[in-house]
Amino acid sequence: MKMKVLIADKFPEQYIQRLKDAEIDVIYNPKLGENDLPEAAKEVDCLVVRSTNVNAETIEKSQNLNLIVRAGSGVNNINIAAANKKGVYVSNCPGKNSIAVAELAIGMMLALDRRIPHNVIDFRKGIWNKGEYSKAEGLYGKTLAIVGYGAIGKEVAKRAQALGMSIYAKDITRIEGYGAKDFSEFDQVLPIADIVTVHLPQNSETKNLFDDKMFGYMKKGAIFINTSRAGVVNEEALIRAVKEKGLKVGLDVFQGEPEAKDGPVSSKLQELDNVYVTHHIGASTEQAQNAVAEETVNIILGFINSGVIAHWVNKAKAPETHYQLVVKHYDKPGVLASVLDVLREGDINIEEVENIIFDGGLVACCTMKLKAPATTEMLEAIRNNPNVLSYSHVSI
Repeated sequence: MKMKVLIADKFPEQYIQRLKDAEIDVIYNPKLGENDLPEAAKEVDCLVVRSTNVNAETIEKSQNLNLIVRAGSGVNNINIAAANKKGVYVSNCPGKNSIAVAELAIGMMLALDRRIPHNVIDFRKGIWNKGEYSKAEGLYGKTLAIVGYGAIGKEVAKRAQALGMSIYAKDITRIEGYGAKDFSEFDQVLPIADIVTVHLPQNSETKNLFDDKMFGYMKKGAIFINTSRAGVVNEEALIRAVKEKGLKVGLDVFQGEPEAKDGPVSSKLQELDNVYVTHHIGASTEQAQNAVAEETVNIILGFINSGVIAHWVNKAKAPETHYQLVVKHYDKPGVLASVLDVLREGDINIEEVENIIFDGGLVACCTMKLKAPATTEMLEAIRNNPNVLSYSHVSI
């Protein structure tokens, strides 16, 4: 039976063909919205999305859904909790659009400093105002604070370094590379930063991170860029900062962003003269989309051919296991099953298991992470199995 894949967002034709060449039944409908997916994905095995929301209803109503691939980095548009309840794998394509997003962030810095959109609008209106538009400061020597120093943040730093900027970066891990200096607290660097650019995922720790307090640290007239997730910024606080401190703002994401690919749009941000908003197109270069599509295809084919999920994001990070049992045994049918039966009879849950075969195929070694310790009687039963060579049982 063919695997059925639904691609619900724009996807390069050449990579759709690669899936078809692998004898996969591909349904391509890039105009589907969140409310269309519950019915459209009802009988598919795999769902591929970019920005389209995958809600709980879509996952709960699916009959065969086994894998959701986010053709991009973040997965905040996918209901992970619902996927976990049904055992649906969620995967993504981290780092594949980093350069494209970094290019947009740098482009926004230049556009805001030179007021390029204002220049163009006035020219189209027949207005010549060279005196006004000759007041740009320039980016050379400016202090840049990069908040989020993952793949995108590093690409921004690389380009900012070439522009001669002084770079500070903040992340949950050690800061290294491209001349970036680490800073531990926002109140140390935001007051001296001429430009702040945000490259964070949206989660419980980053939700509304940039609020009145954070914008209060920033200097008057500074540039603020967000090409990550709208929820990282409290939009009302941002609007207040624009009005009260004269912040110049570049956004690729905002609250209430339309899900549709085209149509009307309405936002309070439209009323602010020094706020530039792009259409959530940070990753939308041909180079980036091809790289993401390539990785998406690799994830799907890898799943089909080996059962391995690349970039599996909803795998338990730290299982509640405190004991490990390692059993070396002859690789024969039923041997491992008999060991598992002993544990089952003792009502011990196995959180993780890995069985590796030695070269030659005669002996295997099975490592099991247990939630509770095996009793002496259970270990004795395992040891007495004639097909068990040895075992070890330790606390971890």
